[in-house]
Amino acid sequence: MSGGHEHGPSPEQAAASPDFRRKLAIAFGLVFSIVVAQAIGAWVTGSLALLVDVVHSLTDSIGLLVALIAAVLMVRPANSKRTWGFRRIEVLAALGQALLLAGVSIYAFFEAIDRWNHPPEVAGPELLVFGVIGLVLNIAAVLVLASGRKANFNMRAAFLEVLMDALGTVAVIVSAILIMTTGFQRADTLAAVAIALMIIPRALLLIRETTGVLMEFTPKGLDLDDVRTHLLDLEHVQGVHDLHASTVATGLPTLSAHIVLDEQCFQDGHALEVLQAVRHCVAEHFPVGIEHSTFQLETSQLHANEPAHVIHP
Repeated sequence: MSGGHEHGPSPEQAAASPDFRRKLAIAFGLVFSIVVAQAIGAWVTGSLALLVDVVHSLTDSIGLLVALIAAVLMVRPANSKRTWGFRRIEVLAALGQALLLAGVSIYAFFEAIDRWNHPPEVAGPELLVFGVIGLVLNIAAVLVLASGRKANFNMRAAFLEVLMDALGTVAVIVSAILIMTTGFQRADTLAAVAIALMIIPRALLLIRETTGVLMEFTPKGLDLDDVRTHLLDLEHVQGVHDLHASTVATGLPTLSAHIVLDEQCFQDGHALEVLQAVRHCVAEHFPVGIEHSTFQLETSQLHANEPAHVIHP
């Protein structure tokens, strides 16, 4: 006997509303404009800091585009070939972004060593102009996303991406001012290193989180030993095995298990009551509420007759 239930709209599905799609589209247009402006600025000024920030902005614009695409694709229903729809597109894109960010940061460190020993001439006034343009566009994007930043995970991530990019642009502006006022050309190199240092932790965190999702590791904050203990404390539950938990996409943790019940439960109707109790337990008793769960209810005899190769964690 198996049991599960449909869950209500996730936070990301709420992002499919026209209002959030419009906000994401505007923010993407603003941040991509920053990419274009900073790319021209990096070519004109020869600034390493601006070049690193270009890739940072490009990655942020890709993240916003993915959030927008996810908001559109999420309204498409799942089917027999795509049982989760396109929910994992954000995970694949985030991993690609993280690897790109890490690669650019490593490049910036190596390039900074050479530039520190042989600092090139960086055009301070032009660098300041392009830095201010980038900051103005970043502030506009932050204002667009600010009102919806707490609505769901997609909007929160998009807001933080733009905010981090704004901090990188501030570093570019500071370096331009130092170059103009003191002639200290190495300020550009220091700004590039500062931006790379801001990027690295985020890139490593993204790599760890996305890899964990793709490897179907247990969701962060969920202790399966604790889950097993709680389930075993429920009345009529004799055993719990094949307990698995993973994350399909942001905000969508899932859990499945085989629950061994007293033989009598399948005769007097208690099985359905236990199933309801199990659902409530995993949805309410843990920091990571599992609203999408699947349970197989079985007798001890059925459990004993399972194939020997089946893993029972």
